[in-house]
Amino acid sequence: MQITGHITPDSLMSLEAYAKWRKDHQPQMRAHRQLRRVALGEHVHVQFESETTVRYQIQEMLRIEKVFEEEGVAQEIAAYLPLVPTGTHWKGTLMLAYPDVHERERALARLVGIEDHLFVEVQGQSRVYAIADEDLDRESSHKTSAVHFVRFELTPAMRAAVKAGAAVALGCDHPCYAAQTQIATDTLASLATDLH
Repeated sequence: MQITGHITPDSLMSLEAYAKWRKDHQPQMRAHRQLRRVALGEHVHVQFESETTVRYQIQEMLRIEKVFEEEGVAQEIAAYLPLVPTGTHWKGTLMLAYPDVHERERALARLVGIEDHLFVEVQGQSRVYAIADEDLDRESSHKTSAVHFVRFELTPAMRAAVKAGAAVALGCDHPCYAAQTQIATDTLASLATDLH
């Protein structure tokens, strides 16, 4: 899979080429996605996206849906391209995971607004709260969604600190879900490559 800095129809593999590539590279792609996944407590995870994760997701969707016509390929790109970080921020998919359906329903009602309480804190800097669901609103006044798309916009000083090796915490200060964790060094090294 070629990382080009721009995901365009011409930069994607054909369905046939991707099927061959996938056999040899799927474990590597799973490892990359796992490296960029951060657990925040028992029920919240953030999957930090990259060009690699988004390109892989687009190729997977094209494969699953057997899309090869220009219009369909363009629609898949348009759907996922907003998740690619562009150098000044991190983008991620916030997932609320409750295996029991009844517990999940109660939690989604209790956690309205959780996406606005998610933050990153670069060592020596102020907290940066997530900008959530820029494409569309994913909650009502009665419940939140189990999936939100978030962006953490970092100042130049924050980006420089991350690239210099500063520690970074991911946290949530929602009244019904308070949690904080240090992002692992290897994960942070991968996230630093998203920043200019």
